[in-house]
Amino acid sequence: MHSAGRCRVYESDGLRRVTGDSIRPGGFTLTGRALALCSFPPGARVLDVGCGAGATVEHLITNHNLVATGVDPSPVLLERGRQRRPDLPLREASGENLPFADGEMDGIFAECTLSVMENPDRALVEFCRVLKVGGRLVVTDVYARCPDFVPALRRLPLTSCLTGAMSRRELNDKIKSAGFETILWEDHSKLLAELTARLILTHGSLDAFWGKFACGPVSCREIKETVKKSRPGYFLLVAGKNG
Repeated sequence: MHSAGRCRVYESDGLRRVTGDSIRPGGFTLTGRALALCSFPPGARVLDVGCGAGATVEHLITNHNLVATGVDPSPVLLERGRQRRPDLPLREASGENLPFADGEMDGIFAECTLSVMENPDRALVEFCRVLKVGGRLVVTDVYARCPDFVPALRRLPLTSCLTGAMSRRELNDKIKSAGFETILWEDHSKLLAELTARLILTHGSLDAFWGKFACGPVSCREIKETVKKSRPGYFLLVAGKNG
């Protein structure tokens, strides 16, 4: 799912020191917003794709009475989750190849994970397959408000929400092509700005944070400037599976 030799930002302690195990801007803020919009009944089956250490799976089970399962391709993050809470239903799998039957899920969450998948088109097709007709897909992620700089993001030797960001138009096209209809799109870029401020407070500067991931000939300053030029934003998208 991830290219060899690339630094996986989402596995780093430097990021988790700021975000906790949710590993995304705003923590559960947009998860709660999406749950209010989707109105899943108690006992609904939901899947968290890219569950990491299982923080969202635990949140959905404990606080919302949902039958939640998580999948992630990272054995590093899954092991963290199992050590913390051995009873969580976490499985090692990629978003592009989900180990579930057709129409098995009432809802799928992909929070800051679609952008780190090698083949988001394939993953979205899998999401559609696994969802019931009328099921809901919830995506929160980074997007590039200056699409001209997306190719430069892709050239950076990092796997992160920022370097995998798409434009809003590209993402909407992919969602539609996979068999979904967008019900809601909301910009929540303030949450990304707040996370950036916390990273600076924790690490002293963005140069210091990105310096932890500088790979090969690419400097931390080049990483920071490339990301800045793309004008990253953050969004919540809710989509329904077409009948």
